[in-house]
Amino acid sequence: MVSVSNVGQAAAASTKQASKTTLDYEAFLKLFVEQLKHQDPTAPMDAAQSLAQLATFSQVEQSVATNKKLDSLLSAHSLSQANGLIGRTATSADGQVSGAIVSVRVTDEGALATLGSGETLLLGGGVSIS
Repeated sequence: MVSVSNVGQAAAASTKQASKTTLDYEAFLKLFVEQLKHQDPTAPMDAAQSLAQLATFSQVEQSVATNKKLDSLLSAHSLSQANGLIGRTATSADGQVSGAIVSVRVTDEGALATLGSGETLLLGGGVSIS
């Protein structure tokens, strides 16, 4: 018997983290644009500061792109793990729901198994797979 605790939940956490990163990225862009809008044309920003801000912007942009790629990789890994559960028997933590897994979907909440009876079971802490 195998205990399933986090199949797909890592993907959900990663997606939530990516959303937070995107908000931070958007906030950075808004601040940068506002700073440029309100810059005094007769006394522009120091060139070194401008280059430093553009470098920071580039780093943030690369971080967002990297996070998207990692999210995609994590989702693919979660689906691969979920695929290995098809045909096995899942039992809920309280023992009231049990049956053969016929399909698995990865959702924001985690991996959701559809049993032969048509019932669904969120694969999380306490769920056992045999």
